[in-house]
Amino acid sequence: MNSNPMYMEYVDDADPQPAPRRGWRILGWVCIGMSVLMVVGSLTAYGLYRQAFGNISHQDVNAQLGPDRPKKLNKALNILLLGSDTRTGANAKYGRRMKSDPPRSDTMILLHLSPGGGQAMGISFPRDLMIRMPSCKGESGQVYPAEERAQINSAFTKGGAACVIKTIESISNIRVDHFMQVDFNGFKSITNAIGGVPVCLPKAVNDPQSKLRLSAGKHNIKGETALAYVRVRHGLGDGSDLDRIKRQQKFMGALANKALSAGVVSNPKKLLALMNAATKSLTTDNELTPQVMMDIAQEMQGVSSGKLRFVTVPSGPDPLDPNRVALSANAQSFFAAVRNDKTVPEKPKAGTQQIPPNQVRVRVFNGSGIDGQASRVADDLESQGFQVTVGGNAPSLTTTTRVLYGSGADQHSKTLAALIPSRPQPTARSGGTPGIVDLVIGRDWTNLKSAGGGIPKQQGEIRANDDICKET
Repeated sequence: MNSNPMYMEYVDDADPQPAPRRGWRILGWVCIGMSVLMVVGSLTAYGLYRQAFGNISHQDVNAQLGPDRPKKLNKALNILLLGSDTRTGANAKYGRRMKSDPPRSDTMILLHLSPGGGQAMGISFPRDLMIRMPSCKGESGQVYPAEERAQINSAFTKGGAACVIKTIESISNIRVDHFMQVDFNGFKSITNAIGGVPVCLPKAVNDPQSKLRLSAGKHNIKGETALAYVRVRHGLGDGSDLDRIKRQQKFMGALANKALSAGVVSNPKKLLALMNAATKSLTTDNELTPQVMMDIAQEMQGVSSGKLRFVTVPSGPDPLDPNRVALSANAQSFFAAVRNDKTVPEKPKAGTQQIPPNQVRVRVFNGSGIDGQASRVADDLESQGFQVTVGGNAPSLTTTTRVLYGSGADQHSKTLAALIPSRPQPTARSGGTPGIVDLVIGRDWTNLKSAGGGIPKQQGEIRANDDICKET
């Protein structure tokens, strides 16, 4: 085992130990941070948020960050969600031998809120990601020199939230607007407050390390069982870090889906219990005031669970260490899409009518002769907000892509045609389905332009409204 605490071999995840160790990935950290933003808008209607906001601690990180930061390019918001594995106070029961160890952050998710609140994306950064660590200033003012090669979660151990922000900004060039940091003490409380979170196990699990014992199939879990579910590694999946991230993203999605459900948002008692559970272990930057949270929540009120996406930053095996991961070649193009996200369409010119994608119903037919093309294009359309179904193969192959519309969908068809590089002229379809736009993909199809600069669908992404038993 490597004795350097900054490198963190995490053998505790692989070998039995008499006490729980820091290899956990308590998704409750992130669930807590996300729940605050999701439910606060609903709480305002009942005037109950003031008590909950009083639970939140604040931290000034501006002096640590300094002026040399990425420029803000749009009105999107990027909130860094951090989990601290501190074993102080009530958290000591989850690793008493570690209560004197410096806290670390095993959960790092950048919550990206598109301009206008139309979409949200949680971007996971694996704890084992090897990166170039920038120089940063610790909480006491000490300066840590830059490192050519370091594990990303060591940034928190060095300088807390500010060093993680500095690191994320350095590798992505994305401006981080706020941070929310929580420990896992509130995890059980939040799963209890929401009435449990639905999960689906592909096989039975009986893991002595996490004490998770569940049969295959669907379960509604909370409290200690939920805690065991998000920390188990060897009892489910292939035991890899990335496999566990996928499972935990599904857990976050299921929690978000339930938090946004009518059974929670319309129940003041449940909302207040959830809010209190979420804020009791929460620390934010000084600028993330109650009023700012209220403003964010108001913008997010239009975000349904289907518009909440979870992805892992593009990465693959580290060529220098197979037990670590490194950013892949397409990571920078992904970061660029996040930086330049302008999902909210520009206002139409005077005298014109523009139908937003979320009001356009599209049926996709494959006339290209390329297997699976209709499904791929449908996924791209859906990621930009269109209501999409796949119609299957077209009656015959076609060289050019066509846009056809049924009665009442002429303006809707223009929204779709504007995003196709070949700019096909929409045509009325004889016998077409009223209100439906048909897209017939031809051999000339290249890609779909972005509706104002939104983030294209990512491989392996998860949506909060996905079937919990869906394989990812």
